Amino acid sequence: MNLILLFISAALVNNIILTRFLGICPFLGVSRSKSSAVGMSIAVIFVMTLAGVITWFLNQILIILGVEFLKTIVFILVIAVLVQFVEFFIKKSSPALYEALGIYLPLITTNCAILGIALLNIQNNYTFVESLINSFASGLGFSLALIIFSSIREKVQLNNVPKPFQGTALALITAGLLSMAFMGFSGLVRL
Repeated sequence: MNLILLFISAALVNNIILTRFLGICPFLGVSRSKSSAVGMSIAVIFVMTLAGVITWFLNQILIILGVEFLKTIVFILVIAVLVQFVEFFIKKSSPALYEALGIYLPLITTNCAILGIALLNIQNNYTFVESLINSFASGLGFSLALIIFSSIREKVQLNNVPKPFQGTALALITAGLLSMAFMGFSGLVRL
């Protein structure tokens, strides 16, 4: 499989948020300001990439031991440990970003996009390099969608929006339009 096509597919064509609808909670919750969206994006790229690589190795060990049915529990534990590490690092290095991310930072643990990518790597029988590229590109795709969405939401907040469309209603309409825009990438790559 061409690794460049896999990268483009994971980041744009099969975007984890806008195509597979995984990770919607932080997508809607952290997208009110671009600064918190950028911080969340970096954290998700880090956790998603490392989780994809580590879970690939652990899955090989589980297969050797004949207990691959435990993979979901093991993967969740790996993701939880990585999120704790990221939370500790951000709390010490950038307290303002830590406050801005609030509850959504520990919720990366329950971000189904990260677990979804780890399971998709296994389901698609990706090699180690393919798992690494798919995980990293999916994190980039998540970040791209989140930052574009937060930029749009910041611009919309400056305008006079009719009352029925304010808040969550306008956010969901905007997310739908952004998802339709990403559908334009669907013919770009066939895997």
